Amino acid sequence: MMIHGVIFDMDGVLVDSEPFIAEAAMRMFAERGLTVRPEDFRPFVGAGEDRYLGGVAERHGFALDLERDKARTYQLYDRMVRGRLSPLPGVREFIAKCRARKLRLALATSADRVKLLVNLRELGLAPETFDVLVDGLDVERKKPAPDIFRLAAERLGLPAGECLVVEDAVNGVAAAKAAGARCLALTTSFTRDQLAGADFFAATLADAPAQALEW
Repeated sequence: MMIHGVIFDMDGVLVDSEPFIAEAAMRMFAERGLTVRPEDFRPFVGAGEDRYLGGVAERHGFALDLERDKARTYQLYDRMVRGRLSPLPGVREFIAKCRARKLRLALATSADRVKLLVNLRELGLAPETFDVLVDGLDVERKKPAPDIFRLAAERLGLPAGECLVVEDAVNGVAAAKAAGARCLALTTSFTRDQLAGADFFAATLADAPAQALEW
């Protein structure tokens, strides 16, 4: 079976925005009277901001107003990242390589559409760079459930088994494999051992093995 589509996660794959969203979330919680630490968010990386914020709130017994507090976090994040984000190594070149091979491309992130668009704006990537955009509001079950990657493949008009998912998080690798896709894991956020189960590994897209697209 040939690879006919590539589905990119966003954070940790196209851009390293994790420190910024963690800082924005910490500021939001501080405004609400709760002090949290960056490591509190670690187990929820890749699961979308509902779980990213909600998981930390649960651990601290904090009553979260999800819609209000998530909106405030994104507002702080938008201000914080202006002029401070850039694509991770190899992003533009890998996308160009995929296009040269006439592969269909999707961006599938557990984050809400507002964060997706902020990141693309700061990276200088037009939304039209991708054939399909899927965000966390498009699916009820978040990673590690496979729903977001299955939906991305469906919107690409492809079986998930003909897609390569590029991920950086433990939850994301689990979701990709559960969807039936091949997975290239980037070690930008977790170690290779933590990402065990992926089919291919690389530090960034600049180091992606050629066979990931040739299989």
